[in-house]
Amino acid sequence: QVQLVESGGGLVPPGGSLTLSCAASGTTFSITVMGWYRQAPGKQRELVASISSGGDINYADSVKGRFTISRGNAKNMVYLQMNSLRPDDTAVYYCNARTAIWTNYWGQGTQVTVSS
Repeated sequence: QVQLVESGGGLVPPGGSLTLSCAASGTTFSITVMGWYRQAPGKQRELVASISSGGDINYADSVKGRFTISRGNAKNMVYLQMNSLRPDDTAVYYCNARTAIWTNYWGQGTQVTVSS
């Protein structure tokens, strides 16, 4: 089992920045990919960014050039640096961890609101 705890959400004006953090615990050796998803009201959950244990990174087109995903030295932390935030980035952001046998684990979610 893997447990994920997110932190760092909040209210930020358009153009501002936030950094989300996710701490993984439990059987973290089984994790092959960690990532961030988001879900806005009335919309489906979507991938924002992911990073594999080998360092392969993927971003949604809507966040390329603005968001940066990274992992901590201990490999049990993943971060999402979000710059130039826009109102349409408003959503609940979820940390995700996936294992080699495609088991998915989710954090509880953290709210990001971009508004003046």
